[in-house]
Amino acid sequence: MDVTEVLLPGVGLRYEFTNHEGDRVGIVARRTGDFELVLYSHGDPDEARPLVRFNSEEADTVAEILGAPRIAERFADLTKEVPGLLSGQVGVRAGSRYADQPLGETRARSRTGASIVAIVRGENVIASPKPDHVLRVGDVLVVIGTREGIAGVEQIIQG
Repeated sequence: MDVTEVLLPGVGLRYEFTNHEGDRVGIVARRTGDFELVLYSHGDPDEARPLVRFNSEEADTVAEILGAPRIAERFADLTKEVPGLLSGQVGVRAGSRYADQPLGETRARSRTGASIVAIVRGENVIASPKPDHVLRVGDVLVVIGTREGIAGVEQIIQG
């Protein structure tokens, strides 16, 4: 899908694409952090009808809702395509030496060869967490690797 990015001086950026039904859709990302979803008229390509406005928190929530299932689907597809590659989940329990510590402190990838590709915290998904992301009790780590690698991450996190 082609997405066009248009600079709106003094306002922000507008992203435009055409959906599978032929509708031209725009998302205006304002400098204020707010977003606006618009639908363009079929008769006049410059006329846009605002559909909904989101503040930054609402936009993050929508992105998580739309993104979380797609992330899980992509991981599942990836593990089907690559023999020996699996996905697993590892919980951060109370008493873990890595609770309240940055993810990078675990050195999980260098120690096991498995990658922590997302953190599920309640209803939120943190995709591609950075090494400085602090782990919390109750987090569920989404891990991609071999069976042994995933077990190694579980051993590191849970002790």
